[in-house]
Parts: sequence; structure tokens; C-alpha cells
Amino acid sequence: MSQAVRTIFDKDQLAITIDRLVYELAEVHYPFENTIFIGLQPRGVFLANRIVKTLKKQFPDLEILYGELDITFYRDDFNTSSDNLPIAKSTNIPISLSGKKVVLIDDVLFTGRTIRAGLDALLAHGRPSEIELLVLIDRRFHREVPIQPDFVGMTVDAVGAQKVRVQWKNETQEDEVVLKEHEN
Repeated sequence: MSQAVRTIFDKDQLAITIDRLVYELAEVHYPFENTIFIGLQPRGVFLANRIVKTLKKQFPDLEILYGELDITFYRDDFNTSSDNLPIAKSTNIPISLSGKKVVLIDDVLFTGRTIRAGLDALLAHGRPSEIELLVLIDRRFHREVPIQPDFVGMTVDAVGAQKVRVQWKNETQEDEVVLKEHEN
């Protein structure tokens, strides 16, 4: 079985999309006084790092609060397979989330189960006044949990065995978002 791969975003389109998302965040959260950005481990952290780096470049005099959240032990499929045990990543949240506006960041929203686990994990760090979701790609079909993003880079109507993969320069040769289709 081979895979056909189609580029959805190249590195330039991805950079433009991140810039747009940063401006949308600024419209809602400027001057970021009560806001913290939280990247979901592992893949949402790559996007969150880019978002925060761009925010700091655009607003160098403002403090941008940022953290990383591991959801391994909050997943509903954590104990379903003894063959493929998940490896926990680090959680680093520098402050209590009580009363804060949280922007939860992940790369791809598909079924919503990862975000649901992220919401459960967040509550272990306080009770935020508000939680918003930022995703680079919203697959929108096959949602299992009624979760919708507040900030979206692009909506992709992928179906069946198609997979959307965000590839970051620190992992691969170039930044890009690809759609992979299994072919028989």
C-alpha cells in the first residue's frame, strides 16, 4: 500500500497563517495581561512556540505567558493497548490558571478527544475564567466530542483514511502541512 501526499500549506503559507492567527489573538487579548497560551504536548507545542515567538516579536514590551501541557494520563485510550504504551512529556505551567484566560493550542483538531483530555488536564492547574481553542487545522468531519475552535488556520475536509500532518522544520526538511491518502 502506498501513500499519495498533497501539500496543503507550504512554508510561506504556513508563516502567513501563523501571522494571521497572531493578529486575531491580539484583537481579542491585547495587552495579554490575564492571558496564558498553553501548547498541548507533543505536537501543539511546536505551533504554540511559533505563536508565542511571533507574539513576542510583534509586542516586545509585553509579557507573554506560556506553558506546555502533557495530556498522556488524561486520555480516554491510555490503558487500552499494552503493546504501545504512551510516553509522557513534560508539563510546564508557570502560574496558577485560576482566573486566567487560557488559549489552548494544538496543531490538528480531528475527533476532539485530545482537546477533551487537555481540558481535563488544565483543570488540575486551577479554574480558568475562560478557555479558548486555537488550531492550525480543523478537520471538522468525524468529530466525536462537541468541541469547536475559536481560532483556525484552515479548515480541511479530509475524509476516510486521509491524514493531515503538520511537519515542522525542526522535525523535517521544511515547514508544511500535508494530506496523506492511502492507496491500494
